[in-house]
Amino acid sequence: DIRECSGPHNILMELNAAVKEKNNQLRQRIQEMEQMAKEQDKETDKNAILRETEGHLKQMLSNQTAWRKSNLACKMAIDNLEKDQLLHGGDTLVRQRKATKESLVQTSSDITENLMGISRMMAQQVKQSEETIGTL
Repeated sequence: DIRECSGPHNILMELNAAVKEKNNQLRQRIQEMEQMAKEQDKETDKNAILRETEGHLKQMLSNQTAWRKSNLACKMAIDNLEKDQLLHGGDTLVRQRKATKESLVQTSSDITENLMGISRMMAQQVKQSEETIGTL
C-alpha cells in the first residue's frame, strides 16, 4: 500500500501508523514464541521453536528494511508531485491568492465603513443627550 500511495502526506502517515501497529503485534508474537521456547521441557522442541522464532525475527527485520525503503520512495514521489504541481499549477494559485487578497481588502473596507457609521450614530446620540440635558 505504501509503494502505491500517491499522496498526500497524511494518507502516508495513516498507512505508516497501521504498519507500526502490525509490526508491534508481530514483535509481541515473536516474544511470546521465545517465551514458549523457554518453557519447553525437551531440548529438541526448545531448539526447534527458537530456530523458527529466529526465522520470524529475520523476516520482521527484512520487512522493516523494505518498509523504510518504500516509505522513503513514496515520500520522494509525493514531494516531486507537489513540486511539479507548484511549478506547473502556479498560475492558478497566484490567481486564487489575488482573489483572496481582493476579497480581504473588500471585507476590510466594508468593516471600516460600518465602524464609521456606528461612530456617526454614537456622535448623534451624544449630541441629542447634550440637547436633552440642556433642555432639562
